[in-house]
Amino acid sequence: MDVSKETEKDIAQLQLLEQNLQNFLAQKQTFQTQLLKIDNALKELNSTKEDSYKIVGNIMIKDKKENLIKDLQSKKEIVELRLKTLDKQETKIKDKAEELQKKVVKELEK
Repeated sequence: MDVSKETEKDIAQLQLLEQNLQNFLAQKQTFQTQLLKIDNALKELNSTKEDSYKIVGNIMIKDKKENLIKDLQSKKEIVELRLKTLDKQETKIKDKAEELQKKVVKELEK
């Protein structure tokens, strides 16, 4: 079967898109794990009445509960924003890969 140079280029681009998609999924999983840890920390802080500790580098520092909650909520917003961005990029890549895949299959069927 003789494949045109353009089809070979499209196949290579499709493979690259698939690799990018895998990278996005790994990043997304990392951020989802961070979000889960933040949510668990917020639950713990909300269930305690005392000030708590946070880890900064290699030491633990006592801080007011309100400050810790504010800090965690800020981190949570950032992680959620990154997740939304990754979702949008993932959707774009999936759509582009789908189009390219249809084009390659059509070329290979000729």
